[in-house]
Amino acid sequence: MAPIAANLQAVLTRLERAARAAGRSPAQITLVAASKTFPAEHIAQAHAAGQRAFGENYAQEAVEKITKLAHLHLEWHFIGPIQSNKTAAIASHFQWVHSVERGKIAQRLNAARPEELPPLDVCIQVNVSGEGSKSGVTPGEEVALADAIAGLPRLKLRGLMAIPEPTTDTMLQRRRCALLRELKERLAARGHALDTLSMGMSDDLEAAIAEGATMVRVGTAIFGKRDK
Repeated sequence: MAPIAANLQAVLTRLERAARAAGRSPAQITLVAASKTFPAEHIAQAHAAGQRAFGENYAQEAVEKITKLAHLHLEWHFIGPIQSNKTAAIASHFQWVHSVERGKIAQRLNAARPEELPPLDVCIQVNVSGEGSKSGVTPGEEVALADAIAGLPRLKLRGLMAIPEPTTDTMLQRRRCALLRELKERLAARGHALDTLSMGMSDDLEAAIAEGATMVRVGTAIFGKRDK
């Protein structure tokens, strides 16, 4: 197999094993291939190997690839920080946005979402590690933002997303993922119909799946090390 195809299969095997170990069905977990900085040709190789959902961090770069690969009918997820001046491009080209952290951004995405498209699926990003350099609301702030998003007709709040601080401590990985799961459960108790926990990457997908992840975002383990 080509390297990307082989890497993809290895990640899917990890995902399946982690799901089984957690008493879950692998079908409950979506793999989003984080393709930022990689060329459209690499995405096409992953598609040829069976991958359908791809995650991008940079709007301009992503739109170029989405346009070039439109014939493949891929599912595109925006997973990076959102600049106000990029909301129109994101709302027009993506099916999912995982990284909503401000009401202003939610309002701009809602206003820019084309009427001919279904509502944009969104997640609220939570800073579960308390990093000053990391995007996301602090735990507790997701409640007001969820309530605000619920009133925007062109957005559909699906769940929460986190990018925990990297660590090799498996128990710490699990605690941070468990926090996100608990926050989602609290929102559900307030009446928000949520079905998505976007957490887990190349180095911690097993911990995330053990704590209930429904989407894992994997880049390096599929495409290799990034040049930038």
